[in-house]
Amino acid sequence: MNFRIGFGFDVHQLKEGLDFWLGGIIVPHTKGGFGHSDADVLIHSICDALLGAANLGDIGKHFPDTSDDYKGIDSKILLKDVMKLIRAEGYELGNIDSTICLQKPKIGQFIPEMQKVLASCMGVDTDLVSIKATTTEKLSFVGREEGVSAYATVLIQKD
Repeated sequence: MNFRIGFGFDVHQLKEGLDFWLGGIIVPHTKGGFGHSDADVLIHSICDALLGAANLGDIGKHFPDTSDDYKGIDSKILLKDVMKLIRAEGYELGNIDSTICLQKPKIGQFIPEMQKVLASCMGVDTDLVSIKATTTEKLSFVGREEGVSAYATVLIQKD
């Protein structure tokens, strides 16, 4: 069996009046992620981890922010496309371990729904999708509520 590990990271500014997409769902908040797509940092970090594990480049290579095709796109579509890419190489997801860094709002209550949505997009069981959340104790751009970041580590495998 061939195992590979990938790591992903993403960050987006938070701005007033935008929908806050996180883990494929809208989280109620006064601010939302600002970006070319829907600015879902969790999905973007997972996509980068998956692509990196399969040595397929990064999210910007496959879905450039210079293309109008991806302007405002639902990141769940990107995740589904990434899964097609890694499966075309013969890989399947082993598991995901991810962390969202966000000062506010508290998101623990939304994690089970995020897990279900992401697992559905990837065609895997929810127990393969770990999502954790932390603050930065009011330090940095995250602590000042200027932005949100996410980290993801994935294991992929092929027989």
